Amino acid sequence: MLVEYGEIYKLNDDTVGWIRIDGTELDYPVMQTPDEPNYYLYRDFEKKDSARGSVYAREECDINEPSDNITLYGHNMRDGSMFATLNDYVYKETWENNPLIFFDTLYEYHVYKIFAVFKTEASIDKGFKYHNMIDASSKEDFDNFISTAKRLSFYDTGITPQYGDKIICLSTCEYTLENGRLVMAAYRIS
Repeated sequence: MLVEYGEIYKLNDDTVGWIRIDGTELDYPVMQTPDEPNYYLYRDFEKKDSARGSVYAREECDINEPSDNITLYGHNMRDGSMFATLNDYVYKETWENNPLIFFDTLYEYHVYKIFAVFKTEASIDKGFKYHNMIDASSKEDFDNFISTAKRLSFYDTGITPQYGDKIICLSTCEYTLENGRLVMAAYRIS
């Protein structure tokens, strides 16, 4: 275990990593509770009730293996905290100036590059189900996921991840759609 994350893990063993985007307020531990989905939706790092909750990974995702796509959830807070930074990424200029996400596991440092930023509905029978693609069943499955994310994206980044690349999707609420989600998709570059 990496030294700096070992101390954090001792404070809360639901910690599975750390996520940050330089130059933003997004700089948080990532939690996961496979047996209790959404446990951290309204709980802080100390497991106390909190309107802002914590950044947490979808329960089925394997952080360390890792899954082909890891979905991370965080609230879209008006004070700019948690995943509110995603709102800035609907503008290509923000992406051009700051396209990298640092998402470390407890054991390894990783850098991801954003390839799509999109909004979708999260209703049962509507929208792109980005969070359901955890491990691609085939190259076609992976390619369909990537092409849908790129087609929905607010702008073209010119980046197309290839089958075998590892993806993360940062997901937060979006308020122009009914039950909307704003998603930032990135692929691992190191």
